[in-house]
Amino acid sequence: MRMIDLLVRNVRTPRMFATALLALPLLAVVGQSAQTTPKTLKGEVTDTICAKSGSHDEMMAKMQSMGRDGATCTKKCAELGAKYILYDKDNKTVYDVDNQAKVEAFAGQEVRVTGTLDGNKIKVTDVRAVG
Repeated sequence: MRMIDLLVRNVRTPRMFATALLALPLLAVVGQSAQTTPKTLKGEVTDTICAKSGSHDEMMAKMQSMGRDGATCTKKCAELGAKYILYDKDNKTVYDVDNQAKVEAFAGQEVRVTGTLDGNKIKVTDVRAVG
């Protein structure tokens, strides 16, 4: 009786292993399609410095040379080496932007960005100002 149990167990294990191996490519395809499906996100084109506090107010209060509006502050921070990012104020989420040139003209503005997500990095295909 024990020998039969051992045989059944040994037959099941390779089958389960083989099934799992066959499922791996399917999981990769599902994950890949989620990354290549275009998504539209709404937020402000700001910079990596001001996004930490969620506002330009702190930076503009510290340094008058940063201007008095979000657009000027964002551009000045970029001149200092900051990167442009998309900041979703509602969800307090920062999205890295792959193509800085595509969002540069929208510095400090609310926009809708369309592209594909890879984690929190968006590969931008289109940017449009909101309102």
